Amino acid sequence: MEIRYLEKMEEDQREVIFNRYQVSQEIQKTVRTIIDNVREQGDEALRRYALEFDKIEIKEIDITGEAKSAYEAIDEGLKLAIKKAAENIEIFHKHQVREDWVRNFDGREMGQRFRPINKIGVYVPGGTAAYPSSVLMAIIPAKVAGVKHIAVVTPPAEEMNQVTLAAAYIAGADKIYAAGGAQGIAALAYGTKTVDAVDKIIGPGNQWVAVAKREIRNDVEIEFIAGISEILIIADLTADPKIVAADVIAQAEHDVNVAALVVTDSIELAKEIIEEVKIQTKSLDRKKIIDKALNNPYSGVILVKSMEVAATFAEEYASEHLSIQTSEENEKMLLEEISSAGSIFLGSYTPVAAGDYASGTNHILPTNQGAHVSGGVSVDTFIKVSTIQRIDKTALEKIRKVITTIARSEGLDGHAESIERRFD
Repeated sequence: MEIRYLEKMEEDQREVIFNRYQVSQEIQKTVRTIIDNVREQGDEALRRYALEFDKIEIKEIDITGEAKSAYEAIDEGLKLAIKKAAENIEIFHKHQVREDWVRNFDGREMGQRFRPINKIGVYVPGGTAAYPSSVLMAIIPAKVAGVKHIAVVTPPAEEMNQVTLAAAYIAGADKIYAAGGAQGIAALAYGTKTVDAVDKIIGPGNQWVAVAKREIRNDVEIEFIAGISEILIIADLTADPKIVAADVIAQAEHDVNVAALVVTDSIELAKEIIEEVKIQTKSLDRKKIIDKALNNPYSGVILVKSMEVAATFAEEYASEHLSIQTSEENEKMLLEEISSAGSIFLGSYTPVAAGDYASGTNHILPTNQGAHVSGGVSVDTFIKVSTIQRIDKTALEKIRKVITTIARSEGLDGHAESIERRFD
């Protein structure tokens, strides 16, 4: 992990930091082939790709029946922890539910109604780590929204991760399928003999999953393209270097390609954080992954002249996770200046790990500057909105000329006549 001075940073270094998710054309081509094969060959393709990519000969693609036994088999303490996390997530997301509304605007009764999407597909990663927490984050808001059918796909294994299956059981998944990567996304999008097609797919995954979601989005809705996981920590001299280092490490242990950045205006703090990272990683199981992650081009400590410059940088960066560990004065300024961030964590006792698991907020968040235009998964992710209106004759008369004038200016006489005939 190295220190870089923002004002001395070369343009190509900035380019790497701000455009940190690049996918090779070879992967894109391969993903398209996988999707086409799943569309044409269905379950046969899923079995073949499981053998090719996961080195697993699938016995059953539909593993829904294994969830209850997994729930019964896991440690009681873990079971209680998952239930408590699920409860907190549900409580938070229930506050996002919107009520139908209708108002009278001078004879025009208009409003909105909110209805759940019918079928949702959830991708749950496997690979170097299993993520039962992502199961909760995806399924619970969908349940709160009222989605009737929720299907989960997760990569096959010799022994499926019991905690992931138990979490799916607790959250209330209707179907669980052993299908990973691009082929899992394709199965949800287009259906197979075993897998039912869905209306929308959500969930984080590797670059194969991200590319697959991009490829199918013209046919099936998605929440957003999630790429490399990110944390941006803004810290001033009031920050505890041990805590900042711990948060950096927690992010870095996800994957060798994560982006773990600290922005500070103190060279002393920067040096202390780097030293603490070295100390704290010595005994961790995923030390090799952490070391690679913190020495990749996306990670490091960036030194800036002031907290105002840090705010400008953070707004441009639009991080998935933004941790602010500063004085109250700087925190207030930063919150006012930064509008683009997936999830914001304030103070030394608000670690990103709390949001990852159990505080109640959602951890499925936009990456790679996606926070400029969207937020994380919420109840709204699973809702379709319709407007509704009723206009009485008097109210229509008041806007009659407005409508007909504009309609005729567009050359749409039929539109104008549809108004006039109501007054013949």
